[in-house]
Amino acid sequence: MKRYISILYILGFLLAFQSCSSQTGTDSQTVTALVNSQDFSFHAQRATPTNYDVINVMNSMPNSTSTRILDLSGDNYSIDLRKDKLEVVLPYFGRVFNPTYGNTGQNSYRFTSKDFTVNTTQGKKGKSIVKIKVNDQSTVDEITIEVFKNGKAFTSIRSNDRQPISYDGYISKNEETQEKEKP
Repeated sequence: MKRYISILYILGFLLAFQSCSSQTGTDSQTVTALVNSQDFSFHAQRATPTNYDVINVMNSMPNSTSTRILDLSGDNYSIDLRKDKLEVVLPYFGRVFNPTYGNTGQNSYRFTSKDFTVNTTQGKKGKSIVKIKVNDQSTVDEITIEVFKNGKAFTSIRSNDRQPISYDGYISKNEETQEKEKP
């Protein structure tokens, strides 16, 4: 009987590794073309706050794990980088040094920028690093997106008025926006 249980454990272990390795990503040529065109979207799947007050609150909740990673539901949180426009819609978890009272929507990252510069460099092992310097927002200093060969990405935002935060996700091609014709 012990032999059957150990065989079941080994099979379960192998199936777990098989499911992890079968995750698909985008091919490296498509990812390189997206990064070089500087016209792509970053979709956030997880947020990693750095504030220990937030981490302590998360750890004190019932049935919580001791990780400091927050899963973001849906496909609503993204950074859309285009040649002439940068749109950022991301949640923020952490300490804000200059909060806006009354309108809590301004405490997250929700803005559109027309004045920004993009600098792309190559990192180790085929990783691309995209640094976006935002000039027309007083709170955001720099957005750094590290894009891996399979399309997965890691984004960190450095601000002037709040603690840093990072996001895990993936990049994709921007959706074409069609302007409605007026009759």
